[in-house]
Amino acid sequence: MTRYAIDAITAIRLVREGLTVPDEHQLVAPKSLQTQAMSQLYREVRAGALSEDDARAVLDGITTMRIRLLGDRVSRGRAWRIAEQLDWDDTANAEYVAIAMLQADVFVTVDDRLARDVEGIVTTAPFEVLLTTR
Repeated sequence: MTRYAIDAITAIRLVREGLTVPDEHQLVAPKSLQTQAMSQLYREVRAGALSEDDARAVLDGITTMRIRLLGDRVSRGRAWRIAEQLDWDDTANAEYVAIAMLQADVFVTVDDRLARDVEGIVTTAPFEVLLTTR
């Protein structure tokens, strides 16, 4: 079983596209994933890019997604150090990277900039790997 750390925008894409991750993969993320997904969807609703009903449907899909949400003291401490190392303004993305380092085999994000930023820190893979079976 491969463990994949994912971020909020990746979870949103999975739900929006109605995709199911094969059972042989396990998804992990920080507890903040659901809150960050909600914030992203709320911004889209406020910008007029998404209806509130559609946003709520995506949120419901995320809350029922088969994903292990983590957030212990060790991962928070690691996230802090990662944010410092990369000179980031906050720790939101660093939480995903910390979970990837501590609890996953691979980090998957659809954010190309984030993937470039963490190159050499964690192993990354393209979105499509979440849908493949061996």
